[in-house]
Amino acid sequence: MSEEGHNFSPASYRQRRYRRSPEVSGYVFETRIGESDLWVNVSAPGLEEKAYESLLRCRSQLENFVAGNPEWSQSLVPVPASDYPLAPVPAKRMMTAAEVAGVGPMAAVAGAVAEAVGLRLLQDATTVVIENGGDIFLAGASQYRLAIFAGNSPLSGRVGIQLEAGEPFSCGVCTSSGRVGHSLSFGRADAVTIVADDAPLADAVATAMANRVRGREDLAGVIERALRIPGVNGAVAIYEDGLAAGGELELIGLPEATEGF
Repeated sequence: MSEEGHNFSPASYRQRRYRRSPEVSGYVFETRIGESDLWVNVSAPGLEEKAYESLLRCRSQLENFVAGNPEWSQSLVPVPASDYPLAPVPAKRMMTAAEVAGVGPMAAVAGAVAEAVGLRLLQDATTVVIENGGDIFLAGASQYRLAIFAGNSPLSGRVGIQLEAGEPFSCGVCTSSGRVGHSLSFGRADAVTIVADDAPLADAVATAMANRVRGREDLAGVIERALRIPGVNGAVAIYEDGLAAGGELELIGLPEATEGF
């Protein structure tokens, strides 16, 4: 998610029509607290209450930490986790990811929240997908297919990614934009999507790379730069009708425009 800078806002609420896809299997529900609006897809039934409690716990931890350390949430540059040894786990995950990406810790908040809830649900389900404002934690499957929403770009909903491995795996897939949503971005990308080992890292790197896209000529360099970051496995950058991609992902064409993550 693009950096919020000043306020704790894990996700900007908007109507998300892609959540009604008929192709999704398993058990699907949504859980919301404040700005956090999570779409949950799990392999086991009856996890609505646990998802809500997990989200409440994560938000409470972060909100209490931000209230006591307002300078932390306002920083647009990395903050060493060693400076805040008593920070809750989600905040530490955000700081670690943001330091690698070179951005402020709030750049990783949506991914961190999705991951925190997803890890809790993995105690009871073999597969979990948590989507938080377009930032996603995936676990337990050996293949994932995702469409990319890129605002007004003609490629929006027409291109997606496929991730595949020989065995079940987990990862984070996060998208940042300089043209979609209300979050702070210093770039003009329609979308930068990052696949990484974990969701906070994918979120932070997506923000950092989207900040660098001001035109079509920046796309290839952004992909190359992203893939040099340890833990980043794939990247896609879109500006208007231009696209660049690389890493351990397969680009897929979609027959009809589909709202994606």
